[in-house]
Amino acid sequence: MRDSYREELDDINDCLVAMANSVGSAMGTATTALLDADVALADLVIAGDEEIDATRESIEQRCFTLLARQQPVAFDLRIITTAMRIVSDLERMGDLAEHIAKVARMRFPDHAVPQDVRPAFLEAGQVAELLITKAATVIAKRDLDAARELETDDDAMDRIHRGLFRQLLSEEWPHGVETAIDITLLGRYYERFADHAVSVARRVVYLVTGERYAA
Repeated sequence: MRDSYREELDDINDCLVAMANSVGSAMGTATTALLDADVALADLVIAGDEEIDATRESIEQRCFTLLARQQPVAFDLRIITTAMRIVSDLERMGDLAEHIAKVARMRFPDHAVPQDVRPAFLEAGQVAELLITKAATVIAKRDLDAARELETDDDAMDRIHRGLFRQLLSEEWPHGVETAIDITLLGRYYERFADHAVSVARRVVYLVTGERYAA
């Protein structure tokens, strides 16, 4: 019985890693859809979000079942409760990738992102993929050093976000109000995606140490 219990805990962790990889793929595809005005890729991300949502429900149900049947304490309890919080972060990250894809779809066949703003979103997409890839490694290996590195990695996304606002608030902004709203929303989606990756890392620090991580 105990062997089966340990295997279930390990499998839940493996499922979290797989979910993080799926979220990373969704974000990469959404960024490409956004920059290339590729409606087929946007639709792929939007449809795929249902699978990410279903994965969350499955993992949460397995965690509830373990809580009810095994009544875990100490470290095992932290494993389960942390998994439930991480899966919520990952599901939200999938939603944010979907939001980006929906903006790309809404503006098709036009590009939602003007050419002069494109470099910022290309970099934002690269940073987002780096963050979720590292978050998946943190979950898989419970790597505290990598978890703490995510705080610094997130600074790059904050810098991009500030740069976008400088462009939007410039008197020379040439693209009108509608595009400014799109850029504001898109910048926020990428920033929140990064924030959730940092949240995942902090939850792993708590899992391993039992202490809340202070930034």
